[in-house]
Amino acid sequence: MMNRIAFLAFVIVMALLPVLPTPEFWITLANYIGLYAIVALGLVLLTGVAGLTSFGQAAFVGLGAYATAWLGTQFGVSPWLGLLAGLAITAIAALTIGAITMRLSGHYLPLGTIAWGLSLFFLFGNLDFLGKYDGINGIPPITLFGHDMNSGREMFYLIWFVVIVAVIALANLLNSRPGRAIRALRGGGVMAEAMGVNTAWMKVASFVIAALLASISGWLYAHLQRAVNPTPFGLNQGIEYLFMAVIGGAGHLWGAVLGATVLTILKDQLQTVLPRLLGANGNFETIVFGLLMVLLLQRAREGLWPYVRRLFPQRPQAVAPEAAPALKKRAQPEPGGVVLQVDRARKQFGGLVAVNDMQFEVRSGEIMGLIGPNGAGKSTMFNLVTGVLPVTSGEIRFASDGALRRIDRMPSRSIVRLGIARTFQHVRLMPGMTVLENVAIGAHLRGSHGDVAGLATGILRLNRAEEDALLFEAKTQLERVGLGHMLYEEAGSLALGQQRILEIARALCCDPTLLLLDEPAAGLRYKEKVALAELLRKLRAEGMSILLVEHDMDFVMNLTDRLVVMEFGTKIAEGLPEEVRQSPAVLEAYLGGID
Repeated sequence: MMNRIAFLAFVIVMALLPVLPTPEFWITLANYIGLYAIVALGLVLLTGVAGLTSFGQAAFVGLGAYATAWLGTQFGVSPWLGLLAGLAITAIAALTIGAITMRLSGHYLPLGTIAWGLSLFFLFGNLDFLGKYDGINGIPPITLFGHDMNSGREMFYLIWFVVIVAVIALANLLNSRPGRAIRALRGGGVMAEAMGVNTAWMKVASFVIAALLASISGWLYAHLQRAVNPTPFGLNQGIEYLFMAVIGGAGHLWGAVLGATVLTILKDQLQTVLPRLLGANGNFETIVFGLLMVLLLQRAREGLWPYVRRLFPQRPQAVAPEAAPALKKRAQPEPGGVVLQVDRARKQFGGLVAVNDMQFEVRSGEIMGLIGPNGAGKSTMFNLVTGVLPVTSGEIRFASDGALRRIDRMPSRSIVRLGIARTFQHVRLMPGMTVLENVAIGAHLRGSHGDVAGLATGILRLNRAEEDALLFEAKTQLERVGLGHMLYEEAGSLALGQQRILEIARALCCDPTLLLLDEPAAGLRYKEKVALAELLRKLRAEGMSILLVEHDMDFVMNLTDRLVVMEFGTKIAEGLPEEVRQSPAVLEAYLGGID
């Protein structure tokens, strides 16, 4: 988001443009830039932020345009009611299509968006009541405060008002609890689900918001043109919308406006200049346009906005308050009680047995180590406990509300809600987000609003009390692990050891009773390992249970209360560190060099 002075200057310039003796052609061009920018903003959210590529947004523009056009011409319905009807139709269509399409991954997702985009395009052109390929003419103008907006100059303010409101609304959303969850989608669903995010819902929600923005653009387009036909709602235009988001800077809201401006002006100039140079026979502008896009993408992979952004002083979007009401914390179980019970858990991948009838317990207020050679199945065991992988057979139980209950059939987001939090063997962070924001993702389930209400309050910025509490909790946990001085650094700029500590802070934000740490000391220097061991002992003293995988045997032997040793997915030893150290089976399999 640009700073306030630059934003105010932009608003003033746009407000003066129609009242100055600006040529009508430039007003028309600015109107189309605004219409395109509204769609591109949705694609920034969907593609640039959430990482879900869509080529079919032009079809949603068509839904908004045709809904108001048909109702206005056939029944004399007010354009404002036509807007509501278009949004309702688009929401239903997007929910239906998104529930199916957003489950796809890899190259199947963009192919799926092409398929439904083409389907809606041909639907517009083959329905008699929509005028087939001739479309609908004579659409009434929008009336505002009793005045008909009959010209492009009059529509200018409404179009750009929508653009600015959309930018502000999306900025509010992205700097909120659900917005951080949407941003976490780009890092893969495993981390987000482990922090309690319903990734399937967040994908569909992002898709619907992007579709609604496209529908609003279609509504404005219909009343600006006063006629619609299927041509502007085809696949080619859908690709151009995506180009606008990518060229401007797919991860930046103002990049959508910049991308729409650059591509619209560039296309117009090419269509004017090239026929004079090369003749009117042939679509040379399309060829040159394509070459310029390839060159631009090679030279500016992150888009143009990051270069423009350097001109403005930047400040963190999420800032932790000095004080805030404390979030509710769960009570720790009584010391010595069983908090995790693994009962003959087995995981097979085809004929490969990765975890072979594992059986062990973790008690309240203890640190247990899970050790073994590389490939022994330790991380797979972690994934079974946290719901990342389903067990093939056996049971896993966790103490919740005073009783052991099965969790092996639960998804990750339900398991973390019960009080199990984890880190990962390979660090899973959002490198472009600040340290504070990364850790705040861990507090996702501790927000005071549900999924739908959270989106609404985030967009309308009615969530300040919740945000203050979540960010203050994230700040507290970072100070707890010794990273309080790096709140506003980008997570990707941290050393690997610091990133691992950051993951522990994020897990602590989940308010767990059982903490699973996958190689937490990897990449840490000696003093950092000492500080980590002190932190884990402090957590144990507070009643937290810890299960950790680690290859640094000095670290493990001096920290843990009990050890479980795995080899080829099977438990070969369990007991106190000294007992395990002297076990012949362990010495043969793993610890031959330790005495």
